[in-house]
Amino acid sequence: MKRTLLISLTTLAIAIAACSPAASPTPEPATAAPSAGAMGDIVEVATEAGSFTTLLAAATAADLVETLKGEGPYTLFAPTDEAFAALPEGTLDALLADPEALADILLYHVVAGKVTADQVVGLTSADSVQGSPIAISVVDGTVILNDSAKVVTTDIEASNGVIHVIDAVILPPTE
Repeated sequence: MKRTLLISLTTLAIAIAACSPAASPTPEPATAAPSAGAMGDIVEVATEAGSFTTLLAAATAADLVETLKGEGPYTLFAPTDEAFAALPEGTLDALLADPEALADILLYHVVAGKVTADQVVGLTSADSVQGSPIAISVVDGTVILNDSAKVVTTDIEASNGVIHVIDAVILPPTE
């Protein structure tokens, strides 16, 4: 079941569109960060943003909240609620019922270290905390992950890293 689920999910990906300062069009500015001096960790910033309730519920189900609140730094490619809603019907429920598979997918969205948008555009891949690399390309000024996910908002600062918002859920490669 787990393998079948992962294989069926491989057709889905999270889109990450990160633009360099010189690239056009420029992604929307980060609006989710708390006020200066009160910057929270990745979980607090994502909670305050209000558009990551599914991601946060999944992180709770996979027992990853404390990890994401940890010292870091981390780079989180964060799928929006809409990205999770785009998954085939029943997929999210199946993942929530399988915390190990869910953790594997969620950790594939995390990179150790703080990688800002201007750094991402110079990369061809990044190693996820899950262990598998994430392919990175830039097409017409847009950062694309795994040939399918776009970064739509970049550089949302957190006390323990940075969040880049993506429009799809990316999946680790299957063996």
